[in-house]
Amino acid sequence: MANAAEQMARNLNFGTFAKAKDLHARLLFTLGILVLYRLGTFIPLPGLDPSQYASLFQSQAGGILGSMNLFAGGAVERMGIFALNVMPYITASIIIQMMTTASPTLEKLKKEGEAGRKQINQYTRYLTLVFALIQSFAISGGLASVRLEGISAPFFILTGVVTLTGGTMLLMWMGEQITARGIGNGISLIIFAGIVAELPRAIYNLVAQARTTSVDIGFVLAIAVMIVGLIVFIVFMERSQRRLIIHYPKRQQSQGFAQGQRSFLPLKINTAGVIPPIFASALLMLPLTAVGFLGGGAATDTNAATGVLGWLAANFSPGSWPYIITYSVFVIFFSFFYTSIMFNPQETADNLRKYGGFIPGIRPGSNTAAYIDYVLTRLTTIGSLYLLFICILPELLRRYFPQIPFYIGGTSLLIVVSVTMDTVTQIQSHLIAHQYEGMIRKSKLGGKRK
Repeated sequence: MANAAEQMARNLNFGTFAKAKDLHARLLFTLGILVLYRLGTFIPLPGLDPSQYASLFQSQAGGILGSMNLFAGGAVERMGIFALNVMPYITASIIIQMMTTASPTLEKLKKEGEAGRKQINQYTRYLTLVFALIQSFAISGGLASVRLEGISAPFFILTGVVTLTGGTMLLMWMGEQITARGIGNGISLIIFAGIVAELPRAIYNLVAQARTTSVDIGFVLAIAVMIVGLIVFIVFMERSQRRLIIHYPKRQQSQGFAQGQRSFLPLKINTAGVIPPIFASALLMLPLTAVGFLGGGAATDTNAATGVLGWLAANFSPGSWPYIITYSVFVIFFSFFYTSIMFNPQETADNLRKYGGFIPGIRPGSNTAAYIDYVLTRLTTIGSLYLLFICILPELLRRYFPQIPFYIGGTSLLIVVSVTMDTVTQIQSHLIAHQYEGMIRKSKLGGKRK
């Protein structure tokens, strides 16, 4: 049976949306930031020779540069100022969250509420700056061979480091502004905007290949059916949840005893959301970023690379089995790791006992925590396998069907569908809050008239 909030959500209409002026301002602010982000992807890196870089990118488009270009919304292909995108921030967030579980100091900060969260966010920003400097230096050093004539290599590298690092820090700030003053999670929406911007071109390229007979039209239709099926499957899994029944006993009040209440504790199958594939991609991109750029020979011919870079280029390119296996391990690990951060069974059990709630047949306290952990572990196992299927499918297709554009895949669809659902949910929450405020104002006015 639907609760009052769910029933109210079903009654929302365009009239309610038209009256929510604060929501309009938030949506316009979010749209404005995303438009500025898209414009930034077209501003090229100073001193870069476009023709030489285009040849370099084409030679690496099927590998790590192609994967980076997907999340950067085409900025890597054009080598725009936002080419690094938010990947340094995501990598820094991974490390800070891991350190939070291992460091007593950071764990104490996490429990201090809003003040502790702000301090942890500040540490994340500092670490983001470090990663951005390292990656921008590697990229600028590799691109020094394709700079314009008359520009010295040291000056080009310095300019590239400042530009790419500044672009990443600006994107991080823009994402935080969307989260605070707009709608949805800012960082996720920036990645979402980049993927959505590249999807039309991917579809066009696939259809164009079919017209030139390099790809069979039946194969294109099969890909379209697969994409629709994946979208339906993702929506079904993201909305699936296990509801644990919670009973609250009768309570004594001034006018007698209040009737006992029955509620439920919703546990999503995929509690971690899109974080595991994003984190896994970020970690794999961090060491592989240097493969496409460092060393003049490595930048244009991966077979010429030697040592560690040559081994990475030969064994960890997207579509290779070492890459697929490593990516799978990271996705499963981050599914369990991020779920353990997002949901604490012991804390939930303590809160239930504090307010008198209990799960039927389970003793309050440690037994309840163990039962919730047991259920959550089984759900996370299913959720991790679901994420693994969605994320590995495009890699297998890339391996056996190289003519498919790399950005048509489950990982990009997962991000697009999940971010869309989360954003719509937040819009719905704002509309429900607006309805509640209107009802309260009407009740106060009615009381004054009486």
